[in-house]
Amino acid sequence: MLEKTFTRALEKVVCVIVALACCCAVRAAGATVQAAGDKHATRNVTDETGRRVAIPLNVQHIVTLAPNLTETIYALGLEDKLAGDTSYCDTPPAAKLKPHVGSPQTPSLEAIVALHPDLVLATTSINRPETADALLRLGIPVYTSDPHTVRGMLDSIARMADLVGAGEQGAVLVAQLQARLDAVHARIGELPLVHVLFVVWEDPLITIGQNTFIADALRWAGAESAIVAEQNWPQLSIEEVVRVQPEYIVLTPNHSESDAGSKSSELENLRARPAWKALKAVEAGHVVVASDEFDRPAPGLIGAIEQLARELHPEAFALNGGGRKFVGGAGVQMEMVASACANKECVSCVL
Repeated sequence: MLEKTFTRALEKVVCVIVALACCCAVRAAGATVQAAGDKHATRNVTDETGRRVAIPLNVQHIVTLAPNLTETIYALGLEDKLAGDTSYCDTPPAAKLKPHVGSPQTPSLEAIVALHPDLVLATTSINRPETADALLRLGIPVYTSDPHTVRGMLDSIARMADLVGAGEQGAVLVAQLQARLDAVHARIGELPLVHVLFVVWEDPLITIGQNTFIADALRWAGAESAIVAEQNWPQLSIEEVVRVQPEYIVLTPNHSESDAGSKSSELENLRARPAWKALKAVEAGHVVVASDEFDRPAPGLIGAIEQLARELHPEAFALNGGGRKFVGGAGVQMEMVASACANKECVSCVL
């Protein structure tokens, strides 16, 4: 008798569980259908500054407010969804043909609104928070990225790809970029870090602090700043540089107002200056002109890291396995023709 009662009770419990599961399944399916059928459906996300934003499930029109974001959209193969970008956006060259909304720091709100974006992408590295606030008040969703490391940049790429419905492409791109970083690390990870002076700006002389995005990128390239500073962009004297004697001087094409940009011209220029001539790195010809992608948190940064690693650790890349010279997939030249700083997203523009 007790056994029959227990059996009947168990059967009832099972029936209740099955019924509840069916109800939940029907409810979830209905919600999915309703969301799919509603082109205005949104999801709430928290951007990288901690702001909660309602973003459409089906993003079709994107406006980017910084060159690194534009470059990322193209790297994901989503250029057809890019409704507009800024006047600084030049990578890839096709980005220059998109409608522009002004500069990253002072974009035209009217121009952005006229493009009817579903989503605006911004970044703390160059955009002002007031811009995002103003767009949000106008009912335009803004997602702001805030990467502080190279891996943080890869995470940002994956998140933005997911937001615009390209999660699979984002995962593939991030995996490819991470694999290239891992390949560099496999070659130089056990080598001592090279002490360098990374020149953000030449006059006045400005370098990088230990906690900047560029400092992390340098470490991936097998280097570290010879200047220890808590400030992000410390200003220093050439006498202090002479005192620490960095092993290499690392410049970028937009580090000064001059039009020089090749390694040979920069070396000749530094050797002509008595103060710089006193540096052993200048005397030995240890001057590198890195890609201007080095201060841009975008996919092209990985190529810039690969190239700088080869310059600083040539012995690690001389031969590849069976005696062949190593050729990476960076596609970024170290010695680039300098261009006006106003056409680039760089820390120099923000200082």
